[in-house]
Amino acid sequence: MTNHTLEMTKPSRRAMLQSASCGFGFLAMQALSGQRVAAADSVTPRAKRVIFLCMSGGPAQLDTFDYKPQVGKKPHAGSVVDFKRHGRSGLWVSELMPETAKHADRLCVINGMHADTGNHAQSFLQLHTGEKLRKRPSMGAWINYGLGSENENLPGFISLNAAKHSVYSSEFLPSSFAGTPIGLNGENMSLATIRNIASDHLPPSAKREQLDFIQSMNRNHLADRSGDAKLEGVIETMELAFRMQSMAPELLDLSNETERTLQRYRVGKKLSVGTCRPTDFGRQCLLARRFAEAGVRFIEVNHGSWDQHKDHRRDLKANCETTDAPIAALLEDLAARGLLDDTLVVWGGEFGRPGLTPGDGKNETGHNARGFTFWMAGGGVKPGYVHGRTDETGARAVEGKVHFRDLHATILNLVGLQHDQLTFHHEGRDHRLTGPEDAKVVSELFA
Repeated sequence: MTNHTLEMTKPSRRAMLQSASCGFGFLAMQALSGQRVAAADSVTPRAKRVIFLCMSGGPAQLDTFDYKPQVGKKPHAGSVVDFKRHGRSGLWVSELMPETAKHADRLCVINGMHADTGNHAQSFLQLHTGEKLRKRPSMGAWINYGLGSENENLPGFISLNAAKHSVYSSEFLPSSFAGTPIGLNGENMSLATIRNIASDHLPPSAKREQLDFIQSMNRNHLADRSGDAKLEGVIETMELAFRMQSMAPELLDLSNETERTLQRYRVGKKLSVGTCRPTDFGRQCLLARRFAEAGVRFIEVNHGSWDQHKDHRRDLKANCETTDAPIAALLEDLAARGLLDDTLVVWGGEFGRPGLTPGDGKNETGHNARGFTFWMAGGGVKPGYVHGRTDETGARAVEGKVHFRDLHATILNLVGLQHDQLTFHHEGRDHRLTGPEDAKVVSELFA
């Protein structure tokens, strides 16, 4: 048994792993071909896949989903835009999110989020990997490792418009479980593709023969390097890349979508105002829907423009305008196609922002990791529900507090994985997404 082995607490699981004659590489290949790799004693999954809408920079919770009206005689920090109740649930949603507000009865809002630090880099890393200082596998890589893809011709984890390696990294997990990035560092999403899989210099049969020859040399090399997870990952990734050649380009081609669909998602609309950057967020959301339909297990969509320090009102309005309609279109389509029930949609960033005080003339905000908002939809969570509460100025979470490790444990539970059993042995100890500290599954969020 190699050092790189999925360690589970149940003997039946351990025995199964020890009997796998091909070692971890065999299990990894199973995952890549759509066969589930998970704990024998796993929980019943409520969701099959996750779409993470990553709003990096710190979305202003008090002006989106955590309404803080003025109370008392003296003005205090709070919401500076209008809110209304929406849907049968009466969920409070900002006027800046009119399209998302139409789906209020689908949202499960967490107003008691908190994190360890208000520094972007560390908190962003903790959101994605559970660790704020050291490099660790991302949440998508852990889920891909635990479940694999539903489609043998596509990766289990795709990252759209990523700006940081931590978003899609597998780190010490085998490289075959890393995210496949499409569009990096603000690249034009209409031109973005999965690199190094498309070629027309040879017919498919000749390319298969070429790959077989290369792989035979790789496997001979592996025979002398038993248990080399990196080399095994290269072999598996090359096989996947070959299979992807027929399917991935078709999924990236939106020419078969109707004009009405492109308009609903605002594909090609690129607003550039203040901190808001032209990320073609609508194209990302539409691609996320297509990848979810095709069986990709974890899809991350990125809009990294929420760090509005200088002109809060202007920049927040632009960011909401960019993301609101595409998110609503995504939720609408997932529901109409019967996918929302088993697709967990997650929205949020690395922290929130302190509120502005009406009438004081100030329009600058900072960082707030002590209390902020995430929301989920579909995938077995309570619709039209609000969990947790910040104090009357939104400065800190005071009820129903949810840390990033609790969020991770909850997401893993929703897809059928136990956070304390999904581990990987590295450098002498077992690692997990939720880290060594206690993490709780927030079952109050479950429908």
